[in-house]
Amino acid sequence: MDTQIQVNGQPVNAELALPENGSGPGVLVLHAWWGLNSFFKDLCEQLAAQGYVVLAPDLYGGRVATTIEQAEEYLNASDPQQIGDTVMAARDFLLAHPACESKSLGVIGFSMGAAWSLVAAAREPQKIGAVVMFYGAYEVEFNKMSAPVLGHFSPEDEWEPYEQIQTLEQTMRNAGVTVTFHSYPGNKHWFAETNRPEYNPDDARLAWQRTFEFLREHVK
Repeated sequence: MDTQIQVNGQPVNAELALPENGSGPGVLVLHAWWGLNSFFKDLCEQLAAQGYVVLAPDLYGGRVATTIEQAEEYLNASDPQQIGDTVMAARDFLLAHPACESKSLGVIGFSMGAAWSLVAAAREPQKIGAVVMFYGAYEVEFNKMSAPVLGHFSPEDEWEPYEQIQTLEQTMRNAGVTVTFHSYPGNKHWFAETNRPEYNPDDARLAWQRTFEFLREHVK
């Protein structure tokens, strides 16, 4: 369902989904550089069906890209400060929502959103209990994080060189982060998104199976 959160005194749209029983642990969904498109909205409902209270903030002010060229344009024109403020406002909105029963959230980020999931986990670590990254990464002060991290990547990803992902995994471990990265050979970026030509249903299904197990363990 459509909802709004307040970001620096201004309304920002978001997608909110509640489980059938009306309450549960909280999960924040951070979209890829496409914007808050139908895949991410549908994902909120799918996560709610697993028992979670789910919120996906619109980080692009209503813009939705359908091509890589558009997405690059929107990303380059975006204000990182505004996106960061929106992520943190969404986090606090979800934690304060009467349906949210958990004291910390799971956060699932895709590509660009995966980077922001790490920022959120390092900024106020007590508010994030688990991080799931789909084919996206970023460098933050990992020693400030307390959340375990699950990552889904492909060695053939043209946007995230696998050598850098392996280095990032080791950097996280060295900083004391509990991290599990899974490799999905033969895939391209966005392989878990049903509305993309890169979509791989078998590997997406496996990634979601692992994700649900991870969330059940760490977000309660």
